[in-house]
Amino acid sequence: MGNTGQTWTAEAAGSGRRRPRPLSPLREHLRDTFWFAPTVGLLGAAGLAAGVLELDRFVIGALKRDGDYGTVESLIGIADDTKTIITTVGSAMLTFIGVVFSISLVALQMASGQFSPRVVRLYVRSRITKCTFAVFLATFPFALLVQASYEGTEDPRAVTTVPVFSSIVCVLLVLVSLGLFIAYVNATLRLMRVSHVIDRITRESFRVLGKYGVPDDERPALAGPGAEVVHTGRAGVLRDVHIARLVRVARRHGVVLRLIPRIGDFVVPGTPVFAVHGGAAPPPRALRYTVSVGVERTFHQDPGFGLRQLSDIAQRALSPAVNDPTTAVQCLDRITQFLAALARQPLGALHHCDRRGAVRLVQDVPGWADLVDLGFAEIRGCATGSPQVTRRLAAALDDLWHLAPAGRRPPLERHRALLADAVTRAVPDGADREFALLPDRQGIG
Repeated sequence: MGNTGQTWTAEAAGSGRRRPRPLSPLREHLRDTFWFAPTVGLLGAAGLAAGVLELDRFVIGALKRDGDYGTVESLIGIADDTKTIITTVGSAMLTFIGVVFSISLVALQMASGQFSPRVVRLYVRSRITKCTFAVFLATFPFALLVQASYEGTEDPRAVTTVPVFSSIVCVLLVLVSLGLFIAYVNATLRLMRVSHVIDRITRESFRVLGKYGVPDDERPALAGPGAEVVHTGRAGVLRDVHIARLVRVARRHGVVLRLIPRIGDFVVPGTPVFAVHGGAAPPPRALRYTVSVGVERTFHQDPGFGLRQLSDIAQRALSPAVNDPTTAVQCLDRITQFLAALARQPLGALHHCDRRGAVRLVQDVPGWADLVDLGFAEIRGCATGSPQVTRRLAAALDDLWHLAPAGRRPPLERHRALLADAVTRAVPDGADREFALLPDRQGIG
């Protein structure tokens, strides 16, 4: 994780203006749901069962045409031996699914109460969790279909199918399910540890930066706004916009669209969402399904959401009910890492271009001062009674001050002065006050 910021900087340097990805945000939206992978597992189980049972029928039919009834009788014996296993799997797998689901609910409840309700989405997006449920659910109907394929007769001349290959596949699915269960428990236990949750949030934040490139400090010369497009859907948080579709619409109508709210803002019907530069506004039909509004923020196009979650976890850790300053220090470590990666990068607006390189969509992103305030302001307000956190916060501000260019140092200096004032008011003793403001990257050892 230590090289994440450097890797992103190297990959994203010079890529401020870039063509949008052609894929829609559908992939990210499906990752935020829990029904898609299990549904695919159920459909896959039905297709796999149909294919393997047909293979069993084909093999038995070929053996009977060749008159090899001895082999057919041997296969019937093998199938009878595995029938008990298939019956046990069919009856026990649904109970096993209930156990896994109970573990997930407990993990979600603990994460929501211990860390922040915003981190619950890490469990929802967990690939190993979805894969485990998908395979478990697929094994259950597959075992039932195989069990139903057994025929009452054992006469090799009268039998039409012997589920040999399907029984073997069912046993393999059970073995895969057991392996996934071990991996699932391990992943769940990791996500119940705060250090792994913080690391996961940080990696997701850097992934957003690497996906959408570096903004430009300088805005392109745009014609005056001729019109505004208002939001006509439901009220909610602006989760993301369909960049590729908006660029196509703007190119087709010869205009430049500028997103007025930032990703993560709450919008209500009638709120202006796009300013149109260089022409008339595209028809409402052309802009359908270009804006996604939901009930909560997501990482998809929101570079500040990671800092929001880290700040929430740190504040909860510093509350009197929890009183865990070490967790707050761990959050400050990652906040410093994230801001250090952006210290010398341009921050202003993302410019999405068409295939000819012309800017068609301008999307504002949080500025340097906004990100510094988001990362430090609320933690500073809760940390005055904990010298471990104030020392780590002072060290973070000093490190960023040395990394940032001169033009970006005022927000850091402002937070350093506010930290000194807050500690002065909260700690009357001079020696304790001096100790609390001494920069220390570990807080207190």
